[in-house]
Amino acid sequence: MESFLFQALIYLAAAVISVPIAARLGLGSVLGYLAAGILIGPVFGLVGAETQDLQHFAEFGVVMMLFLIGLELEPRALWNMRHRLLGLGGAQILITMGLVTAAAAVIGLTWAEATAVSMILALSSTAIVLQTLNEKQLMQTAGGRSSFSVLLTQDIAVIPMLALMPLLSSGHGVTVADHGAQAEVAGDTTAAAHAETMTTFVQNLPGWGLTLLTVAAVAAIVAAGVFGTRPVFRYIHRARLRELYTALALLIVISIAYVMTLVGLSPALGAFLAGVVLANSEFRHELESDIEPFKGLLLGLFFITVGAGISFPLLFDRPFLILGLALGLMLVKGAVLYGLAHAFSLGRRDRWLFTLGLAQAGEFGFVLTSFSLQTGVLGRELGELLLLVVAMTMLLTPLFFILWERINNRIADGPDTEHPADDIDHKSPIIIAGIGRFGQVVNRMLQLAGFETTVLDHDLDTVQLMRKFGFKGFFGDPTRPELLHAAGLDTAKVLVAAMDEPKKVTAIVKYARKARPDLHIIARAYDRNHVYELYRAGADDIVREVFDSSLRAGRYVLENIGLSEFEAAELERAFFQIDRSALRELAELWTPGVPISQNEPYMERARALNADLESALSAKYDEMRGDRDPDDEDEDEDTQVA
Repeated sequence: MESFLFQALIYLAAAVISVPIAARLGLGSVLGYLAAGILIGPVFGLVGAETQDLQHFAEFGVVMMLFLIGLELEPRALWNMRHRLLGLGGAQILITMGLVTAAAAVIGLTWAEATAVSMILALSSTAIVLQTLNEKQLMQTAGGRSSFSVLLTQDIAVIPMLALMPLLSSGHGVTVADHGAQAEVAGDTTAAAHAETMTTFVQNLPGWGLTLLTVAAVAAIVAAGVFGTRPVFRYIHRARLRELYTALALLIVISIAYVMTLVGLSPALGAFLAGVVLANSEFRHELESDIEPFKGLLLGLFFITVGAGISFPLLFDRPFLILGLALGLMLVKGAVLYGLAHAFSLGRRDRWLFTLGLAQAGEFGFVLTSFSLQTGVLGRELGELLLLVVAMTMLLTPLFFILWERINNRIADGPDTEHPADDIDHKSPIIIAGIGRFGQVVNRMLQLAGFETTVLDHDLDTVQLMRKFGFKGFFGDPTRPELLHAAGLDTAKVLVAAMDEPKKVTAIVKYARKARPDLHIIARAYDRNHVYELYRAGADDIVREVFDSSLRAGRYVLENIGLSEFEAAELERAFFQIDRSALRELAELWTPGVPISQNEPYMERARALNADLESALSAKYDEMRGDRDPDDEDEDEDTQVA
């Protein structure tokens, strides 16, 4: 017991210390877990051979991850993404596998070993790439969406890869007992005896019987997901115990994994299939919230054990070989990715983002390497070499994103895409730069009111989709001065800067104000800091993208706790006017480059204005309640507040 508690203390402390540091440095949680494993293993020697046993247990986190991936993929969503999934993602996997297999065969690996190595190295890091894209607000770019499509294809491809790996083994596959070792964490001999009985029964079935059992198992999983989850959840709901929902979620995943293991299939395959079946269920979010913590902890433990098992003597013995293999892999994958990006007409910025972001190997490479060692496809020395190569490429990934930022800055003044900008043959008094979720609403309202607009956007897919709905727009980067002038900047009355990227909105406002001091500029602001930037840049009207909707939500709350519609609307209007006035005053105290929390004059005035706001709203509320006139309330019943 003491040994168990000591080991738990070591692993948890390493994770709690290392992962936040890695996240703060922008390296991602996966690298944090790997670093934790390296520290407690090769560096300080706090853990030993037990990491192999823990790794078998922790691999169940992969099963949970694939179950959650399945929950996110509704069948209809998968069908709508089929072109990029099969085209872009499928081509990346197959071409990379082909090149790596050929290279591995040239250096002397067997066909089975070369194929296994190609599967391991063809995948990229979902955890690192998606986290970085979200942190840098690049997910909605064409490069970000294309990267997500490839990562999604890779996550799905892990399923057949896990199923194929045992077939490459000279032992003609892995026994059920070998798979079951991943879940054998308790030493209960009775349970082990029952499991052995079931295993023996399945192994003694004839070929046709095992095939029927396999088909029946898959059909049972689908049927249970479609018809069984609702009554089971209702039954659990009657107990009104929160922990039973967690127990049921774990029971679903574990039972599916056991059934698939019993018939000799990958547990991950069954978990993914069940997730897709339950994606349209009303219990989907409940399952996600219950499974997510276990998945995160088990995957974290898995990455720690991988880090602890890295052979540093091998790294120090062959540093140039390992670094050369890592850079060579990233070069080969980068060439494949760049070619595909060009074939799918991604712009230059997006092409480099797509290429440099996905050039590394990924966390599933650790899973497949571990699995290939268990099944006997790869030898121990080759497996350790692959683990080092995969880890090295992941360690280099943050540097590649920094390189992309440098490239992006260099080509910022050049054309944004190989697709030429449209020839703008229409000018109107209103220019809308950006037709995302914000600009679309503005454009529709103006056109329905009978006003003509000239719409510019740098996302070709968005412009083409807009045309299908009957709205005319022009493709091109609105930050390019020549396009703004071609759209009618010299004669326009109003410019709406509505792009998703705050920096681009600020750039448009600065240029337009310099070129047309008399132009009325309406700008979309991301947050309060962005408001101040736009104020300094010269915008006339600044709209915080969630401010008005937040006010409306607050008004609805007031209406449902006892205030009349008139009173709630008046308080909303008063809050808007006072906050807007305070914002103008604080804008004069804002200093670019200085965090608000470190700007003492700003903070002091903000506290005073906040107190004034509370007093003003309280006085307004008391005035309305004291002087309330029912006739006035009826008269203002139809007042519309945005």
